[in-house]
Amino acid sequence: MTIKFGTDGWRAIIAEEFTFENVKLVAQATADFINHELRQGDSASVVVGFDTRFLSDRFAMTVASVMAANDINVWLTRADSPTPAVSYNVKAKGANAGVMITASHNPPRYNGFKLKSAAGSAASPEDCKKVEGYLADIQAKGGKVNIMDYNEAIDAGKIERFDPAWMYFEHLNELLDMDTISRSETLAIADPMFGSGRGIFQSILARTRVEIEEIRGYMNPGFQGIHPEPIGQNLAMLMATIRRENADLGLATDGDADRIGAMDRNGNFVDPHSIMALSLRHLVENREMTGSVVKTVSTTAMLNRIASQYKLPVYETPVGFNHIADYMINDDVLIGGEESGGISIKGHIPEGDGILMGLLLLEIMGAARAPLHEIIEDLQATFGPTVYRRNDLRLKTPVPKAEMVARLSDNAPATMGGETVADVQTTDGVKFVLADESWLLIRPSGTEPVLRVYAEGTSEEIVTEMLAAGRSMAGMDDDDI
Repeated sequence: MTIKFGTDGWRAIIAEEFTFENVKLVAQATADFINHELRQGDSASVVVGFDTRFLSDRFAMTVASVMAANDINVWLTRADSPTPAVSYNVKAKGANAGVMITASHNPPRYNGFKLKSAAGSAASPEDCKKVEGYLADIQAKGGKVNIMDYNEAIDAGKIERFDPAWMYFEHLNELLDMDTISRSETLAIADPMFGSGRGIFQSILARTRVEIEEIRGYMNPGFQGIHPEPIGQNLAMLMATIRRENADLGLATDGDADRIGAMDRNGNFVDPHSIMALSLRHLVENREMTGSVVKTVSTTAMLNRIASQYKLPVYETPVGFNHIADYMINDDVLIGGEESGGISIKGHIPEGDGILMGLLLLEIMGAARAPLHEIIEDLQATFGPTVYRRNDLRLKTPVPKAEMVARLSDNAPATMGGETVADVQTTDGVKFVLADESWLLIRPSGTEPVLRVYAEGTSEEIVTEMLAAGRSMAGMDDDDI
């Protein structure tokens, strides 16, 4: 079996490919990578965390036991924890690397193995390739894995259980203006979607005047059959709760809380494009911060217009926060993020953080002393109008990406939605940029068998037309999905 790392680690279906034997192999390959290329001196350490998925805690214990057998000291979380909390502790503890057992926003049948760098970011594609190389060597030699009895490793001090929350909470308190958050005097509903963000907003906001209630915060490894992705179609319960409780705000995080989605008091979904745009304007105007803006190809052009007004440089990357992390590590980045809800800001680790961005939304509301829908209306009036939608087309068979890109770029239409196609970009998939800055993007997912079609335009009608054109151009029919 060939195990490959995708956009953000290795993900597979539990009990098919994501088995204890395969997790041991990947853990051994990661241990070899750490010992041969990251170890400094006589010691090496790794932080290991896990989410709420089926058997995630046991998979994490298995990873820890393999690391211990390879003379790597392990910090293992006591309970399910958000990915950004685990990632922050990798950096704060000076560990060589981190491992997070999670499949993030993917369906419940999946689990995954996220590899983290010493900076707290996703491991680079180059480092993931090195781990794949060590894995191939192990498999070629018969699949031998070093593993230590878990209890013996605990007794020997090779594995130490810990709570990642406290160092992470202290950091967020320094990064955010908690007094301004408190001034929002908001009634907010937190929806962790059964994921490892459960209880986090309540813990952080306990000493503020923000009243926070939580739904879907109990352990349910099947996520009640939903995909734990904070997009509008998955948040009907959040909408109903906001209306029933007459709440001001809804904050939703994905399965491992590195993504954010929100709802205003009227039950309207506030997508990550709006969250990132609001945050950029707030950081510049209210915090007087500067730096570059980094966004993926599937993220709103509104950011370009805001950055232009404030004379900030903008960089566009392929989908995947690891590409944004490269800029955050090497450049002066004010904010970096992607359409899926992974966003981070200056001073934080180069990792998407749904908890941070949810709290920043509360800070924005506190600074404006206005409800979220009014702040968004002002944003749209100043830098819009923009309408965005994404269609996910589930596939029976994967789409050959290179072949699709070549076909679509070679046959690019001259017009779309009544506008001239001004540019065709192939940074990640194929993106058709129109003369009025509207755009259509077609790209296969890097984490599951899905073809994603994204569009942003100036009206619902134009976006609907562009999405239909995108599906047609991709050659999709009912037999393919």
